[in-house]
Amino acid sequence: MYIPFNEINLSARVWIYQANRKFSEEEVGILTETLKAALEGWEAHGHPLTASGKIFEHRFVVIAVDESKELPSGCSIDKSVHWLQEIGARLNVDFFDRSLAYLDDDNNVETIPVPKIKQAVTDQIITPYTTIFDNQVATKAQWMKRWKIPAADSWLSRYFSAQTAS
Repeated sequence: MYIPFNEINLSARVWIYQANRKFSEEEVGILTETLKAALEGWEAHGHPLTASGKIFEHRFVVIAVDESKELPSGCSIDKSVHWLQEIGARLNVDFFDRSLAYLDDDNNVETIPVPKIKQAVTDQIITPYTTIFDNQVATKAQWMKRWKIPAADSWLSRYFSAQTAS
């Protein structure tokens, strides 16, 4: 059963899928409708899941499920991954981008491949104050508080302490 994202429980489990490029307005509409239709019929072991999904920053798909009502199964989670693989193939977008996403000085979402992060810190492309996206948050409440955080408050902090020590 699909419900609007703002109505899903704060304890709802979330999965964040980062696209390898920005979506157009048309693509956001397509993604929103496709996601809504898929989540409307999403179930685990024949039981409907109370779920929501929304596009953020024209770059991220966030899917949430209220586990207090029904737990998703491995098969139901796999099904959501397949939805994104299918729509990704149709729109020529990779929803499984593992690059570091951050906001540049103009508040645009940019990405850096993981092997190039250390150099980006050295070159001050990423500073302790750069807003990064922590796609590892597990609940809607965490997503609201910690999805966008300063780089210094993330796992990247080790690069800044190393930088000031040298």
